[in-house]
Amino acid sequence: MDELVIMKDKQAVTSSLQVADTFEKEHKNIMRDIDKLLESGGSKLSREMFATGTYENRGKQYPMYYMNRDGFTLLAMGFTGDKALQFKLQYIDAFNEMEQQVKFQVPATLPEALRLAADQAEKISVLQPKADYTDKMLANPGLETISVIAKNYGYSTCEFNKLLHGLGIQYKQGKTWLLYAKYQNLGYTHVEPFPYKDSKGLEQVRNTMKWTQKGQRFLCDFLESKGIMPKVEQTA
Repeated sequence: MDELVIMKDKQAVTSSLQVADTFEKEHKNIMRDIDKLLESGGSKLSREMFATGTYENRGKQYPMYYMNRDGFTLLAMGFTGDKALQFKLQYIDAFNEMEQQVKFQVPATLPEALRLAADQAEKISVLQPKADYTDKMLANPGLETISVIAKNYGYSTCEFNKLLHGLGIQYKQGKTWLLYAKYQNLGYTHVEPFPYKDSKGLEQVRNTMKWTQKGQRFLCDFLESKGIMPKVEQTA
C-alpha cells in the first residue's frame, strides 16, 4: 500500500504511472484522461489537483502527472467494476494513512516548530469546552435519556425529538421514538419497557428509547456537523 501514495511537497499524492499500473490500464490512456480533465477544468484544476512530472524508462525521460486525493477521486470516478472498486478502497486507505503521517511530522526548523506550537495552543483553547463536555458525557457508563441530552443542548425534550426527526435520525411509532434503519443496528440506542400510570391510575407499560455512550458520541459529532453545539460550547 505504501507504493500507492507517496509524500511530495508535504502533500500525499499518487502518480499517473502508479494509477495505470494498479488499475491495469495503459499509461497513455491515463494521461489522456487527465489531459481531458485539465482541458475541462482549466488552470485551477491543474494547480490544485494535478502537477506535471517525469519518470525514466531505459534511459529516457517521459511525462507523467502527480495528483492529490481530489485529483485521484476525479480521475477514478470513471473506473467501474468490482475490481476497480477494491483498488479505489485501497487508495482511500493509503491516502488516509499518509495524511495521518503528515499530521504528525516533526518540524524541521525553529520557526516551523513555533508555528506548530501556536496552532496547537489555539486548537486546544477552541476544543477544550467540547472535550470537557465529552468527558462528562462519557463518564456515565449507563444509558442516557433524551431529556437529559436535550437539556445539555438547551432544548426541551419535545423540541429535541423533533429536531432529530427533522435531521433524519429518528421517527415516531406510536408513542415511542425509534431510529431510522440506517442507524438502527449500530449500537446507538437501547429500547426498554417503561412503566407508568395512565389518566385512570392504571399501571401501563410502554417502550422508551435511551442512548448509549456510542450513540451520544454520534449525536455530538452529527449535531456539530450541523452547527448545533452543547450549551457549554455556546457560552465558551
